[in-house]
Amino acid sequence: MAAPGEEEDVMARYRSPLVSRYASAEMAYNFSERKKFGTWRRLWLYLAQAEKSLGLPITDEQIREMEEHLDNIDFKMAAEEEKKLRHDVMAHVHTFAHCCPKAAAIIHLGATSCYVGDNTDLIVLRDGFNLLLPKLARVISRLADFAEKYADMPALGFTHYQPAQLTTVGKRCCLWIQDLCMDLQNLERARDDLRFRGVKGTTGTQASFLQLFEGDHSKVEELDRLVTAKAGFKRAYMVTGQTYSRKVDIGVLAVLASLGASIHKICTDIRLLANLKEIEEPFEKDQIGSSAMPYKRNPMRSERCCSLARHLMTLVMDPLQTAAVQWFERTLDDSANRRVCLAEAFLTADIILSTLQNVSEGLVVYPKVIERRIRQELPFMATENIIMAMVKAGGNRQDCHEKIRVLSQQAAAVVKQEGGDNDFIARVRADPYFKPIHKQLESLLDPSSFTGRAPQQVAKFLKEEVRPALIAYQSQMGGKIELAL
Repeated sequence: MAAPGEEEDVMARYRSPLVSRYASAEMAYNFSERKKFGTWRRLWLYLAQAEKSLGLPITDEQIREMEEHLDNIDFKMAAEEEKKLRHDVMAHVHTFAHCCPKAAAIIHLGATSCYVGDNTDLIVLRDGFNLLLPKLARVISRLADFAEKYADMPALGFTHYQPAQLTTVGKRCCLWIQDLCMDLQNLERARDDLRFRGVKGTTGTQASFLQLFEGDHSKVEELDRLVTAKAGFKRAYMVTGQTYSRKVDIGVLAVLASLGASIHKICTDIRLLANLKEIEEPFEKDQIGSSAMPYKRNPMRSERCCSLARHLMTLVMDPLQTAAVQWFERTLDDSANRRVCLAEAFLTADIILSTLQNVSEGLVVYPKVIERRIRQELPFMATENIIMAMVKAGGNRQDCHEKIRVLSQQAAAVVKQEGGDNDFIARVRADPYFKPIHKQLESLLDPSSFTGRAPQQVAKFLKEEVRPALIAYQSQMGGKIELAL
């Protein structure tokens, strides 16, 4: 243990790996103490400016003094004040007032703690969405490029993780993209649905502000509108208790949990494909897959996404339970919980999106392995085509069906019991019964004839849904995001 007053060894304290190991600097800053308390000071400034504009006796000098000290926060002094007062907001009121002596009397005028606390949370949630959305758009863009490149490449489809009809590598990727496009819409909607708590007072009645403005309801309403606009919001919640409704947090974390589910599914698919050696995530030249098995190429990025996505998906339970137990106008058992779950949800979403972008930019496809797996399974899938060809050549459908049933079971026994290759087509070639269609077998077994409209679906989906959505989002961002469209 470090002696009192000595600088503590940072390695001797627990640090959340979400920040120390994974999250981006931008998202870590968004939930930092500096962002939080700097925003508190700005909110106090907005309140004072609006109150002054509506006639309260606040001077230009007081406003200037506050403006000059928005970021020079004495965190040591604030910590000492909080230890003494046992109240974080009043500790920072005193700390701000210390460097703004002329404005000390009007800082936090008429407000309650949730004026800075809840409004700051809403600003941070909005800004968190604004950090996540470009990353999600980039992932969609990279996967769209991948889907387009491999739109026509046949691949074995799976249902129940058992071989099924063929699809294409690009079509499978479009299943991932479609889920992420839903998430993009959901995140945008959740961000745009956020309102400001605004200036509502201790129990949401605005009584303190009505008293300040001597019963003038119009000025109280205008105060709420002005501060809301200064904070960058178009609307405020019309009714609140001491806090904004904690159902808002449910909506925020629900869309992040849904994003986590999408990414978990995508990365699980990639992990399964890596086992099949069909597709792999990027693997660096000097990367080590296993300390004991040098040959291993573990899908560690996808595994990390799955691991953290599970955490993200569970976090929505916190605001669900918090909203359920808020008594009347508020109870403080929400505070400690929200400090953890809100930050962790955005930090975790940030991490898995950054990791998935890395994966999507470096996916490696092994066509020969994919072709080999198709060759192993396609003969059985071609049986219906063979039957139809024999009928057209004059054969009897039932006789042909029985012949194929016997030959396919013999071939299956070679695969399952002897570990050999699927020799069903060789057996068909060797059977004189099928001589009328021997010359057609190559065309009957062309993998591209088994993929249906998959290539066309990829092209239509990317052209009509994905690219326009990305272009619209890029335009909304003022061209500030590079999507490689």
